[in-house]
Amino acid sequence: MELRQVRYFVVVAEELHFGRAAERLHIVQSAVSQQVRRLERELGTELFDRSPRHVRLTGAGARFLPAARELLAAEERARACITEFTGRAGRTLRLGTSAGLGAHLDRLLDAFAATAPDVTVELVSVPARQRTEMVAAGELDAAFVRGGMQTPGLEVLPVWHDPLVAVVPAAHPLAASPDVALAQLADLPLRLPPRRDIPALVDLVVTACHDAGFEPVPGPPSRALQDTLAAIGTGKPMWTVAYAAHADQLRTTRVAFLPFSGPGLRLPTGLAVRSEAVSPTLSLLVEACRAAAPGDDRLS
Repeated sequence: MELRQVRYFVVVAEELHFGRAAERLHIVQSAVSQQVRRLERELGTELFDRSPRHVRLTGAGARFLPAARELLAAEERARACITEFTGRAGRTLRLGTSAGLGAHLDRLLDAFAATAPDVTVELVSVPARQRTEMVAAGELDAAFVRGGMQTPGLEVLPVWHDPLVAVVPAAHPLAASPDVALAQLADLPLRLPPRRDIPALVDLVVTACHDAGFEPVPGPPSRALQDTLAAIGTGKPMWTVAYAAHADQLRTTRVAFLPFSGPGLRLPTGLAVRSEAVSPTLSLLVEACRAAAPGDDRLS
């Protein structure tokens, strides 16, 4: 059994598609299929149920997947051990990120470069759930996550708070206000992503509305933020939320971004890492994140 075969198996298991797995691995599809077949022959069982339309894990494949991820994580720990011991230059830190980080990302990269100039940061932007799966599999060294999360083998190192702002149509009377209270939005439909995609964000906003004395009027589900902003700016009055750091970088005249009055809404942000892989380099990254956060957003 080769580690390469195990790695290919894990990626196919995550994608359930040999073509997409090949794209992630930056190799041709035939090579992925060939190596997975060799692994199946060595193990004496099929790991995938293949059909013209679907690729699914067999019972054996589902049983093997956690052990395969543990094997790859052990490989990463072994490599990290030698890397930290030798302290050689040219190291790469793979960091899972998202568009909503805004200016936070630029500040932390500058702060990290000042303390770890020999480390190259490779940014990987994927959905939140996939980020944590890639950390668990050893494909990322760390990944940004917001709100609480519980994933076996991972821990979250807090780095800052992310304040939210309200987004309303630029033509709405509230758009001229310096800030907005949640209760002022009670009559407008609220567009949020499906809870399964970002549960911490949805729970924070809905709970805050309840605390403000109203049940939010549900609007159409929000998918891509840019599409949601366009809909709010051109359709009937609605509202949503955005991360303040991201809002500062968005260029649109159709909507207004309004801070919440009072204590506001904030989500804790942290770095998800493997519990047994918190290296000195990762510790420097955490400190850079905390140092780069504006004063009001820093963790107390």
